[in-house]
Amino acid sequence: MTDFHQEGKITSFHDLYRVFDPDEYLIKLEGRLLNYSRKTKITLLLPCHFSELENREVLDSIVEKISQTNYLKNVVIAFNGTDEEEKFNNAKEYFRSLSTSKRRVTLVWVNGPRIQNIFNRISERDILTGVQGKGQSVWMALGYILAKRDSDVIALHDCDIVTYDRILLGRLIEPTANPHADYEFCKGYYVRISPSERTMKGRVTRLFITPFVDSMMDIMNERGFTELGRFFAYHRMFKYPLSGEFSFTSRLAREINIAYDWSLEVSTLSEVYHRVMDRKIAQVDLVSNYEHKHQVISQDDTTKGLSRMTIDIAKFYLHYMRAHGFPLDDSTVDMMLHTYYSNALKFIKCYSDDAEMNNLGYDRHAEEMMAQHFRTLLWTAWEQSRGPTEAPLIPSWNRVTYSIPDIYQHILDAVKKDNG
Repeated sequence: MTDFHQEGKITSFHDLYRVFDPDEYLIKLEGRLLNYSRKTKITLLLPCHFSELENREVLDSIVEKISQTNYLKNVVIAFNGTDEEEKFNNAKEYFRSLSTSKRRVTLVWVNGPRIQNIFNRISERDILTGVQGKGQSVWMALGYILAKRDSDVIALHDCDIVTYDRILLGRLIEPTANPHADYEFCKGYYVRISPSERTMKGRVTRLFITPFVDSMMDIMNERGFTELGRFFAYHRMFKYPLSGEFSFTSRLAREINIAYDWSLEVSTLSEVYHRVMDRKIAQVDLVSNYEHKHQVISQDDTTKGLSRMTIDIAKFYLHYMRAHGFPLDDSTVDMMLHTYYSNALKFIKCYSDDAEMNNLGYDRHAEEMMAQHFRTLLWTAWEQSRGPTEAPLIPSWNRVTYSIPDIYQHILDAVKKDNG
């Protein structure tokens, strides 16, 4: 994906190093990060479902490569998906290999009784804590990291990355860890091609988010909602808005609300939009091709797979528009979904031509049928978000500590006992 084009609002870090020697690049990259780490404390946050411990071929590779780095002060695993102590103890034993004299490894057992008591304590103050899942796990792990007060920069990535390497990790962290660069948030991006099928992946991004955001940007500007137009233009700048990889400063981590459903990635971009100047936001090309666990479409069950993901994302955008003064009713949403679909067909033509140019397979009919399905899901999202509903956001830790001043100490005590 090597190029040097800049949009002008946020900075894009391209993979220009690939023209030269990647091994030499890695040595210099990790040398810079080690130098930064002498003054900047870097934490890696890994959301990990217990089922991923069963996919050891992928996770073993990730853990091995992290263990070879020398610039991380902390690795925090947001461990969820089970309340069985035996499985948690197995996870502790597994991740212990990451621990060194200079790198602390801690598991936050999100489903464990002690952390569940923390959730109950917060809920008693009528503060939303969401439902179990990646978003809630990330939020609680951030609470622990912030309570420790020994992190300046936090990086986050998933535990199912098949094409993981140390360059990916280092490039994800460098923009926010580099004291001379002055970035507060950096989003990862990459191309996604199936090596076995030789086809494009990233369907929700390609076929829903990109044409939808593009359409909303035009609609908002045409109707005089210029601030919403800028909001959607900002989202349009990101090359892969659904990537699960980003790094940010601890200051920003304290301030942002966290979505607990599939809108986690786009809602995080929205939180950054309101709290960080454009010139302090970046995106970075992480890897030549990204492969991870693929979600099924689940056309017959909208509570699962890509269908649920699309609905949650659409609901977030609909909530956001209404919360910022754009009135929605059946006729307006009907116009929006037809505008989206017309725009999606234009993008599909571009994808088809791009695939042909690069000797990739491309089923244009299947892609158009998928866009039709997403159009239907947009209406489903509208039906589910009518009335006095709110975006699924867990309040920031700044908000929680204002209401419960001693909550950090309770988290520290719970995590210490779980890891004892």
